Amino acid sequence: MTRRLTTSFARAAIGILVSLGCVYLVLRGVDLGKTADLLAGARPAWLLVAIAGVTADLFFRALRWQCLIAPIKRVPLRRLSAYMMVGYLANNVLPARLGELVRSHYLGDREGISRSATLGTVVVERIVDTVVLVGIGAAAILVLNVRGVVASAVLVGVGLAGLLVVALAVALAAHRLPGADRASTFLNRWPRFVGVATRLRDGLRVAALPRTVAAAALLSVVAWSCTVLAVLAVGQSLGIQLTLGEGALLAAGTNLATAVPSGPGYLGTFEYAGQSIAVAFGLAGSVGLALAVLIHVLTLAVSSLGGAVALVRLGWSHRLGVSGSVAVSAASSEGPPARSDA
Repeated sequence: MTRRLTTSFARAAIGILVSLGCVYLVLRGVDLGKTADLLAGARPAWLLVAIAGVTADLFFRALRWQCLIAPIKRVPLRRLSAYMMVGYLANNVLPARLGELVRSHYLGDREGISRSATLGTVVVERIVDTVVLVGIGAAAILVLNVRGVVASAVLVGVGLAGLLVVALAVALAAHRLPGADRASTFLNRWPRFVGVATRLRDGLRVAALPRTVAAAALLSVVAWSCTVLAVLAVGQSLGIQLTLGEGALLAAGTNLATAVPSGPGYLGTFEYAGQSIAVAFGLAGSVGLALAVLIHVLTLAVSSLGGAVALVRLGWSHRLGVSGSVAVSAASSEGPPARSDA
């Protein structure tokens, strides 16, 4: 237990240091007075359009998760979206994307599904989402002919997406690889670990269902289209005329930056990515900062408010009476076996 807490503390400390470093880079040489003036003059009508875009994005994300969880168990969208929103709220206040564990725990606890299998569907969701997001970013770079660090970062994302897909394929086919029998015999010394790994693979197996993956990818495209709309609306609220390609690259780049370990709410990494991309478009650093901050604040506000409402409705107590930290329970506890989707 002490070792686990030490590891969590170290991970959080690294994330906070990364965030502080990014905040320093963002604020260096920026006219904060101009940034404040831009934010103060934001037009409310366009902000409402942006909020609608963010809300629509969250709706399609919930549909996507429902699609991925359906081969294991059909969960009503209203309940599933609540579990997702609680996880997003946790992502906003906890470092290292621990909210993914929180929503996996909530779904498993309330619906009687293995938490490990539920986490497996979240892993598949993240991989599908990353591939789609990288594709959007790469297409935007080609259209806009952007060069420099922004293009390099997206190329790194392309490589990362490829590695994730390969890792998922290996995980699904591990039992067929040479030496799998010997590895299985060796791992059987730790039955608890084998049980968790087996249930996790139950969730990962949804990636072997072509229609399910295709539907999830399509919903990701629709969700990110709503995010691009929100970014364009934020630009309009600040008097910045962004093209569709610029909005797409801002949406892709800022959200890919959230994969970098950081403090709660992706503070610093989001702003640094947004400002760097805006500067690549020829905007001043102070203007890019205002754009990134407003996009970030709206996203955090909508997801946090939705998460808080969902948390009040669901309650904090566990259905199965398990005590302790949600994040720790999600990482270590075992639920009932998930139904096979094969």
